Amino acid sequence: MPATHDVCIRGAGIVGRSLALLLARERLRVALVAPPASDTPRPPDVRAYALGPAARALLDTLRCWPDERAATPVLEMQVFGDQLSQVRFSAAEQGVPALNWIVDVPTLEQQLAEAVRYQSGIELVAAPLAAPLTVVCEGRASATRTELGVDWQITRYPQQAIATRLECELPHAQVARQWFTPEGEILALLPLDGAQGRQVAVVWSVRSEHLAELLALDDAAFAARLHAVSGGALGALHLSGPRAHWPLLRAQAARWVGDMPGRPGERFALAGDAAHAMHPLAGQGLNVGLGDVAELARQLATREAWRAPGDPKLLRRYARARQGDWLRMSLATDALQQLFSRPEAGAGALRNWGMAAFDRSGPLKRRVAALAMGTA
Repeated sequence: MPATHDVCIRGAGIVGRSLALLLARERLRVALVAPPASDTPRPPDVRAYALGPAARALLDTLRCWPDERAATPVLEMQVFGDQLSQVRFSAAEQGVPALNWIVDVPTLEQQLAEAVRYQSGIELVAAPLAAPLTVVCEGRASATRTELGVDWQITRYPQQAIATRLECELPHAQVARQWFTPEGEILALLPLDGAQGRQVAVVWSVRSEHLAELLALDDAAFAARLHAVSGGALGALHLSGPRAHWPLLRAQAARWVGDMPGRPGERFALAGDAAHAMHPLAGQGLNVGLGDVAELARQLATREAWRAPGDPKLLRRYARARQGDWLRMSLATDALQQLFSRPEAGAGALRNWGMAAFDRSGPLKRRVAALAMGTA
């Protein structure tokens, strides 16, 4: 039976739904594989992402950008080393309205789901369908990637991430704050709930051997630990959500595109966390994933009329473009993780001297900020 869809997308998260909406806008027939809703209640989702201007522009075109209460503009970022050194970035110095936006994940997912529901070019299906192109957007634990026989090349960090939400005594003032500790741990407090908000999202990268102890603490004791690491920057802290955790790693798929086994004429592409993963310290994971979406959609939208969506040349162009971007960003975050995880006194002195020098570097600092925002 001939395929009735041009593209089948496996994975209905932020990356998968964004891609489905972009392709449907180009009049491609899209099947989006979404599992049926479960009756089992799930704990509140405490995740938040730092999204840059390119990601915002993409979501704006889909009319899925949340309001300011769920997408708080970051006007300044403060990064603190382990010997009182610090680096500050500001939107004013960059000449931009915001360095990035801290976006509430459940709100963004809901807006994308609503947009998909009302897009006639997208069919929600419970199981994969035949199509010239299958795009795998299932996340880092992708079952389809395993079925395709694609190796997942992993470097594991000796760290786990803990995420939660806090209510703070003091307003966050639209400042994202990050601390690198002498023990090699990294704490980020990311502003939420709009310009006047007092709520922050927490991403705490802790050593794996400390995870069980931290999760065993009651809410007050856990908040007290966060207060100590952050030096009381936001006053008294109170947990306002559950704690989630996951292992940290750097990984990439050995192949990002290829033939569907046993299905002549059908091909696949990986996107988002199904293709790559990196340390969250720079907050670039979803930005890179949405970059995959934009590039793949661009290749399909500008293809010659005689090329099928699964044309190997198109897919190779996509893979080359995105692998380079991912490699640059992942190497940078890996280098920072390695630098700040070294406990030796000499390493501490070197990195703190480097932070102080970088903060005074002028053009270099502005260039790095532009690269991180995706505007360079």
